[in-house]
Amino acid sequence: MGKIQIQDLTFAYSGSGPIFENFSWQVERGDAWAVIGPSGCGKTTLLYLVAGLYLPTAGRIHIEGMKITGPRPGSGLVLQDHGLLPWSTVAQNARLGLTIRHFYGSDGRHAPADEILTVAEADRRIRYWLEKLGIHHLQQMFPSQLSRGQRQRTAIARTLAMQPDLLMMDEPFSALDAPTRDELQELIIALHQTTALTTLIVTHDIEVAVCMGKQILILQEGINHVPRIVANEKAGTPEYRYQPHFRKKCTELRHMLGDLK
Repeated sequence: MGKIQIQDLTFAYSGSGPIFENFSWQVERGDAWAVIGPSGCGKTTLLYLVAGLYLPTAGRIHIEGMKITGPRPGSGLVLQDHGLLPWSTVAQNARLGLTIRHFYGSDGRHAPADEILTVAEADRRIRYWLEKLGIHHLQQMFPSQLSRGQRQRTAIARTLAMQPDLLMMDEPFSALDAPTRDELQELIIALHQTTALTTLIVTHDIEVAVCMGKQILILQEGINHVPRIVANEKAGTPEYRYQPHFRKKCTELRHMLGDLK
């Protein structure tokens, strides 16, 4: 699930020139994509457009054949600033999406129309992801008491607990130390492989892009008309980051980004 089709997309912020103009791009179900480019090129903007938080100036975005006119219950988004409620504990923040779904019910807007979520199932999901992400022991703490990495893991737990078919992440590893970053990257890769989850990760980090994206979309400063795509089939294979081919692909991507300046 999670097929994305973008057709003739144009988008501009009020008072500014377009970031995208007649831009078309497609993500197949189960694909793993990384989006990379310099600051201000539209990486996060593209993510918000796919998430339904921004609407195109012109053109269309469809996910699973449905036109996106607002947030979609099957899409999960991990924000760069975490988006945690400061007055809620780790457990409460991780449960927030499921709490909203329980309040509205399976209305097809706030939750998938075919989802029946019991309290016991919600408890199980939250417990599973807090343990999986190594923060179960922090569940009664508040965001102000956490490191940036712990806050990021809480945000990831909140999103994964909703079992999205499309996972979008904005700079998900920027706040993490190297061992934790590598561990979470492996977790997301394994999740993608075992569930056929469509993943779309925005990053400025070349190594993260090459590690995570079987396809890499390169955006440029100014107007993006035509998608520049780098195939990266070995992403997600065991020990890829330590292989010569990984370094070669990083160098290729670095040169391509340099040519856009």
